[in-house]
Order: sequence, then C-alpha cells, then structure tokens
Amino acid sequence: MMNRRDAIAAFAFVAEWLAAGDPAAAQSPTAPAAPRPPVFTQDLPNVTLDGWEVTANVVDYMPGHVGVPHRHAGFVLVYVLQGTVIAKVTGSEERTYRAGEMFYEHPGSTHEVSKNASATQPARLLAMIFAKKGSTLTVPV
Repeated sequence: MMNRRDAIAAFAFVAEWLAAGDPAAAQSPTAPAAPRPPVFTQDLPNVTLDGWEVTANVVDYMPGHVGVPHRHAGFVLVYVLQGTVIAKVTGSEERTYRAGEMFYEHPGSTHEVSKNASATQPARLLAMIFAKKGSTLTVPV
C-alpha cells in the first residue's frame, strides 16, 4: 500500500521525468547533481488512503483555452509541464503558474478559474487526483 509520502515522491519523479522530455534526463549516469530545493510544499488533508487511488492525467490547454468551474473528488496536485496557466481555487487568489510550478486543490474546493494565459502558445499540466476508488473525478459546478 502507498502512503502519502510515497505518493508525493512518485509524483515528483514523474513530473520531473515528463518535464525533461527525455527519460534518461530523470536519472543521470554521471556525477550526482546538487540537490534541488523543493518545487512545492503543501500540508495534506488528514485522510487515510485506504480504498483510495491516484489518477494522473496530462491535460493540454490549447492557446486561449478557458475551462469551466469544476470540482474534483479528494485532493489534487497540479504541476505545469509547459506554458503558462492562470488558476484560482476556492480560498486562494487568482495566480499565474509557469512551467515547473505547482498548485494544490483541497478536498471540496472549486477550481473557479482555469485557463491558458497565452492566446498563441499551448500549455500542458500533469494533474494527480487522489480520491476514493470509483469516485467521479471531475464535476462541473
């Protein structure tokens, strides 16, 4: 069974691997690189993950894309792989995120603003939804 720490570590590895665009870039056979500071730190909800699963999706935003407000089951970690997106989640300010940055959606929150900041360049996200098995993962509001 995977605990929260293992799930987050797996997420970080996959995000770095996808962002690098080269599977070999995630692990260098040469001298080890200096440790990087964390990309993101977030307290997680006090939940047991028994009966839960994580679903990871790559989400492509075409230039000018504007999403509809929605909710997710459980909690969500989002890593921007490419481009720039604007997001606002319940309880937070609207913010612009660039490639290499992350944001968090706590359980029960509404993703109020979700859009590509560029009218000419695509954007790509890696979204990991941690939710009870069998849940409807995304619901329009």
